[in-house]
Amino acid sequence: MKCHIINKTDTKDLSIYYPAIRYYFNKTFKKLKIAGNYEISLILVDEKEIQRINREYRKIDKVTDVISFAEIDDENSFDCLEDEDIYLGDIFINVKRVYSQAKDYGHSPKREFVFLFIHGVLHCLGYDHIEKDDEVKMIEAQKLIVGDLK
Repeated sequence: MKCHIINKTDTKDLSIYYPAIRYYFNKTFKKLKIAGNYEISLILVDEKEIQRINREYRKIDKVTDVISFAEIDDENSFDCLEDEDIYLGDIFINVKRVYSQAKDYGHSPKREFVFLFIHGVLHCLGYDHIEKDDEVKMIEAQKLIVGDLK
């Protein structure tokens, strides 16, 4: 399992969260009972950059907390790649939003970083929350993976 983390912000103390991010990345596959070698990139950005990405790729001109770009769109594609390293995609997290949402929700920035990251990982694994049934499955998976984090 490989999780590449790239900090494109001026915030320099973010590396304190990297071990937790990597731990919960690995935990995701154990809890969901998914075999294989997976790789993902996490890019930490500021509000201006995430708004640009949101506008350019999703046609939504506003700031958001996390955006993920899955490398594989079809859930069935994972089955045939078991013996290879599987690149899941890229996840962009708005660092400023991590801190503000942690404060708003009354939990730690570490928990918010990990939660947003795992939310993006689940999207890269084919989870979604557009339909109510899918949203329930995604929420259950998130609780299973990060439910113990404060």
